[in-house]
Amino acid sequence: LASDAGKKKMLQQAVFDELVNMVDPKSPPFKAKKGKSNVIMFVGLQGSGKTTTIAKFARYYQVRGWKVSMVCADTFRAGAFDQLKQNATKLRVPFYGSYSEADPVRIAEEGVNQFRKDQFEIIIVDTSGRHKQEEALFEEMQEIREVVKPNCCVFVMDATQGQAVGDQAKAFHESIPVGSVIVTKLDGHAKGGGALSAVASTGSPIIFLGTGEHFDDFEPFVARSFVSCLLGLAGEGKGEKNADPLVEQKKLMERMNQGKFSLRDFQKQLQTMAKLGPLSKMMGGMPGLPDEFQQKRFLYIFDSMTPAELDCKVELPGNKKRIVKIARGSGTREIEVELLLRLHKSRQKMVASMGKSGMMNAATDPSKASKMAQLMQNPNSRANQAAMSKMMTPQMLKQVGGKEGLAKRMKEMGGANMPQGYNPDMAQMMQQMGNVDMAQMMQ
Repeated sequence: LASDAGKKKMLQQAVFDELVNMVDPKSPPFKAKKGKSNVIMFVGLQGSGKTTTIAKFARYYQVRGWKVSMVCADTFRAGAFDQLKQNATKLRVPFYGSYSEADPVRIAEEGVNQFRKDQFEIIIVDTSGRHKQEEALFEEMQEIREVVKPNCCVFVMDATQGQAVGDQAKAFHESIPVGSVIVTKLDGHAKGGGALSAVASTGSPIIFLGTGEHFDDFEPFVARSFVSCLLGLAGEGKGEKNADPLVEQKKLMERMNQGKFSLRDFQKQLQTMAKLGPLSKMMGGMPGLPDEFQQKRFLYIFDSMTPAELDCKVELPGNKKRIVKIARGSGTREIEVELLLRLHKSRQKMVASMGKSGMMNAATDPSKASKMAQLMQNPNSRANQAAMSKMMTPQMLKQVGGKEGLAKRMKEMGGANMPQGYNPDMAQMMQQMGNVDMAQMMQ
């Protein structure tokens, strides 16, 4: 017979798998077609964050090279057009709306027709926020749908509304066919349990999660990771989008110990940096590492590469045709793609040299990593600063600005500024302290 612990694990796994199945209706999400006009109509409750989500959605496609536009057909809420106009101006995305026209159906029709004529690929229509009891607004929503003929209707769900959102989603779906769901306001205490009801009511897949106020706080939905957060089970989403950045870093270091460093490894390295919060901003200002803005641009470039290219099974440097295509697909410039490839080549050579010489293994010595972590707990101690300087090579010490620069880095990174439970291996610590040109260490 299974032990009590084993039974608990089996029950937990069964519940987890069932919840994953509930938020994953197995129906494929809408996929926009490049080179054609794709009209996406957004609907949802008033106050659900719909207009902000539209800006995030526009940003997501814009940076990936799509020709994006927005139409404000919300004449019910005061200031709706001003908000959309402000967001569109920040994003430099064309928009259509009117202060004088009171008919949202006419605004939607004229705006969509204009952008179709101008051959925009993503045309986003913002509609008035409504409640299931407001029959007039539901009739208006149906009229807008009839004139703009959207390729997909997206229901925006507020994560803070709980299970009550299920009835609302059902009412929307009975009025118009909801094709996709976006869950917003997941940056607070809400975990989005109402998403289970929304998916069950509409049978539509969740496509994105809104995790903050900024335009980039927008993540593609991953069922296992979402349920892991919902249940507070960090380990169940293993290998998915929300994997622990420190665990990912360890796996990366294991590959680097073997002298391997593909474009996919470089991608994971930048993703890990982005997940380290305040540390990533400080690391971005160090020599040899891309700053926060460049990190995001590089990640967009990686998203436009094929699996074979990320695994370095296909040679990209010198392949002008693919570089042009990757740049267009990621919304970046060719020179940025070439810069990324040069940086990767440099790191690849450095990792191969260190792997063969055993230096990478020395850098990941657990005893040294533990010692460094202890020193970082009290970064203001002169004794700790001196001990840390002795553990670094002369080249690396020079790169961080000598002993004074090292002391400054330790104060910025150590003590209260360190994330809870943060215990990096030595190689990771070295990278954060000032690496980056570790190729100089080899000379």
